[in-house]
Amino acid sequence: MSRRPTRPARLFASALAAGALLITAACSQDGGPAAADAAERAGTAAAREAAEPVTGTSPSPATLTEAGAKAALITEGDVEDQWNQVPDADKWRDTMLVGKVDVADFLTAKSQAADCQRLLDGLFAQDLLGKPSGPSAVTGFEQGESRLLEQVAAHDRGKLDDALKWLGSLPGACDQFTATGSSGGERTVQVTESSVPDVGDARQGVHVAVRGTSAGTPTTLTLDFAVVRVGTDAVVVTGGGLDGDETDSVRQAARQGTERLQTVLAGRTPSPHPPTD
Repeated sequence: MSRRPTRPARLFASALAAGALLITAACSQDGGPAAADAAERAGTAAAREAAEPVTGTSPSPATLTEAGAKAALITEGDVEDQWNQVPDADKWRDTMLVGKVDVADFLTAKSQAADCQRLLDGLFAQDLLGKPSGPSAVTGFEQGESRLLEQVAAHDRGKLDDALKWLGSLPGACDQFTATGSSGGERTVQVTESSVPDVGDARQGVHVAVRGTSAGTPTTLTLDFAVVRVGTDAVVVTGGGLDGDETDSVRQAARQGTERLQTVLAGRTPSPHPPTD
C-alpha cells in the first residue's frame, strides 16, 4: 500500500503545480506552443531547485597578518602571579643553553646527538620550530629570575607538523645527555614530556632541565616549551628560569594565547580583559 503524502507536502506540491500551470497558460497566450514548452521546462527546473537542500559553505579563517599576530599576543591580564611585561623579549638569550652535545652519550650517536643539539640551539635562538613563513609577533614577561615568552606566527603547514612530531620524539631520543660549554664546563641536560592544554588543532610540549655551574655556583635552568597549532599558525610559549619551573604559567599562556589567536582568525578582536575563573 502506498503512503498518502502528508498535508504540508501536498500543499507544497500543489503550489508548485499551480505556479507551473499559470506560467504555461500565460506563455501559451503570448507565444504559442514553443513558449509553453519553455515555460514548462522553467517550472520543472524551479520545482527541482525547490526540492534540493540549500547547502552553504562556512567562511574560511582569516589569514594571519602582522596586526593580527600582535593582537593575538597574551597580556598581563592573561597570566596569573606577578608577571611584568617587558619590551625586549625577542633579544632574550640564556648562555646555559650554549654547549656542544657529547655524542658518546647516545646509542645511535650522530642522529640522536644532532636532535639534542638542535634542541639546545633552538631554545637559545628562540626558533625551535624554525623560522616563520609569514607574519609573527613576540611578547615576554619577567617575574624574579623567571621569564615567560610567547610567539604567534604563520608557518608552513607541512614543516609545522614535522616540527611537532619531532618535538614529541625528543624525550625518548635525548632523555639525559651531557653538553660542554664554551668555557669547558659540563652540563647535564634532562628532557621529558610536558603536558599542553587540549586546545587548537594539534599540540606538543617538552620540559628541559639544564644543570651546571654559573660563576662557580651550582645552577639549574628549567624550561617548559609548549606549541599549539591552529590551522597553519602556531602559538609558542617558553617559560622558566633559575627560580624553578613555570609549568602552570606556560599552560595558562598556551591556553589563553590559543583562544586569542582563534578570535583573531575569526575576524574578531580579543578582549583586553579576559574572563577570570
